[in-house]
Amino acid sequence: MAELTLKDHNHNLKYNLVHEFCWGFGIAFHTLYAVVPLFLRELGAPESIAVSTAGLFSILIALPTLIIATLGRNIRNIKKAVILVHIIILMVAFAMGFTFTILDPEQIQTAWKVYFSYFILYSLSIGIIIPIWAEFLNQSTLKSERGKFFGLGFAFNSVGGFAGGFILRFLLSSNMPFPRNFGIGFFILFISLTIGTFLFLFFRVKSPKKEHRHKTIKDFLTETKSIVVGHKNFQKYILSRILFAAHLPGLGLYAIYCQDKFNFDVSQAGIFTILNVIASGFTSYVVGILGDKMGHKSGMMVAYLAHFIAIFLAIFSQNMLWVYAVFMAIGAGQGAFMPSAMNLVFDFAEERDTKTYMALVDTMLAPFVLIFIVGIGYMVRFGNYTLSLYIIGASLFLGMAILHFVVRDPKQSSEHAFNVDGFSS
Repeated sequence: MAELTLKDHNHNLKYNLVHEFCWGFGIAFHTLYAVVPLFLRELGAPESIAVSTAGLFSILIALPTLIIATLGRNIRNIKKAVILVHIIILMVAFAMGFTFTILDPEQIQTAWKVYFSYFILYSLSIGIIIPIWAEFLNQSTLKSERGKFFGLGFAFNSVGGFAGGFILRFLLSSNMPFPRNFGIGFFILFISLTIGTFLFLFFRVKSPKKEHRHKTIKDFLTETKSIVVGHKNFQKYILSRILFAAHLPGLGLYAIYCQDKFNFDVSQAGIFTILNVIASGFTSYVVGILGDKMGHKSGMMVAYLAHFIAIFLAIFSQNMLWVYAVFMAIGAGQGAFMPSAMNLVFDFAEERDTKTYMALVDTMLAPFVLIFIVGIGYMVRFGNYTLSLYIIGASLFLGMAILHFVVRDPKQSSEHAFNVDGFSS
């Protein structure tokens, strides 16, 4: 297929909705904001480890992205590539389910270390997938329709998470012994991701341009350097994202902090997931449409604001209703972030290599995420939960200010002065 038509785009949209539903359904059994930190805590992991998972996840996915973007610079069959890289996470999910269902790690004193090793592999596999997946979506969507495409897609992801949340709630409140209840959930994760990956076979993608020049490593490094040094507006965006990254340790901290405060049962993770995905799905759909009309920076502002509200609610929470509101705010932030972040990368890249921009975002943020993790983790060790939340909130507020007043929406502003052969302001 030489060019993608609106009919092809809508065809892909239908399969992507089912794919995202399957992905969301499976991820409900392995959420970074509830399941992972509570599971680690139940296994006996140190508090600093349990609350750092979301931030560590961000660092780990960043590690392979630039390498994959380099190795994938001349991919010709993007559909085959995206399926192959997804097989890695399928193997990890199966191993998690097998270990915690069949082998019964209650007999292992270091069970949390076994799971933590899987978590590291799981995160790295996501990092391998992201650049290839981003380019796959770039070649299977129309630029003018991407806001709606991602908004609807992530909304269906949330619908799947909503359904998965009920089953998670049932598993964790049943008589099934720990940790087999979580192990069954990991098996469901494996099955759901397998179905979602299979659906990629039915997507229609643009054929690569015949005149496409083979890109050497030197070409790739030159282009990457020109983006880092010359794309000033992208640099400002990265600065705001660095400050926004402070919320990542918070994703693991909310469940731990609120459990200490209100002593709720671990089965509440199912309710948190349900409320989270309701808010995420609605916000994702609205923000996707908003981004197509007003630019995707506006959607990113919604993400920043929602996470800031989550901090406020957690600090001043009075009962479980406040806690439920915290996870709805997190969901709104996540729902607004996904379509906005994806589309902003495409808008910044324009006709340049999407994989490189995607990899640069994760790679440039990783050192700062590590700083936040170490700093917040250190304070958590001494029980300074509230102070940690105040620091995260202050960083989010500053990030919002930079995004709003300093960063120009690439869709609404001219960036033609920048090109990969030279530097500009």
